[in-house]
Amino acid sequence: MGKIRIQKVSGAVFAAIILLSIAIFCLFFFGGDTPEAERLVADTSMWEPAQTDAVLFWMYALAAITILVTLISALYQFFSQLKHDPKGALMSLVGIVLIVVLLGVTYTIGDGTPLNMIGYDGTENVPFWLKITDMFLYTIYFMIALMLVLMLVFSIRKKFI
Repeated sequence: MGKIRIQKVSGAVFAAIILLSIAIFCLFFFGGDTPEAERLVADTSMWEPAQTDAVLFWMYALAAITILVTLISALYQFFSQLKHDPKGALMSLVGIVLIVVLLGVTYTIGDGTPLNMIGYDGTENVPFWLKITDMFLYTIYFMIALMLVLMLVFSIRKKFI
C-alpha cells in the first residue's frame, strides 16, 4: 500500500517538474529578446533571450533540490541501516566520501587564471569561481568516462557469464 502511494507522489512530483521545465523553456525560447541597450553580450547585435535568468535560476533550483534530496536519502539510509548492520551502514557512505574526494581533487587541478573576456566587467572572473567551474566540469567528465567504462565492462561481462 505504501509503495503505491510513494509511486503516485513521486510520479506527480516528476510530472510537475517536467511541466514547469517545459513552461520555463517555452518562456526562454518564445518570450522575446532583451532590449539592445540592456544586453550583456559583447556584441549587442546578437540575440539574447529575455528570460535567460529564469532558466538559470530554474537550473540552480533543480541542482540544489537534487543535492538536498540525495544527501537526505543517504543520511536516512545510513541511520536506518546503522541499527541492524553497522558495517553495511559505513559502506553506504563510501560513495559520498568518494565524490567529496573527487571534488577536492578536481578543485585542486582547476585553473584559476583570470580570463580575458572582452566586454565583461563582472566580479566572477576570479580564481575561486574559475576553479569551482573547472571542478564541476572535470567531475562531469570523469563521471561520464566512468559511466562509459562501466557500461562497456558490464556488457562484456554479461556476454561471458
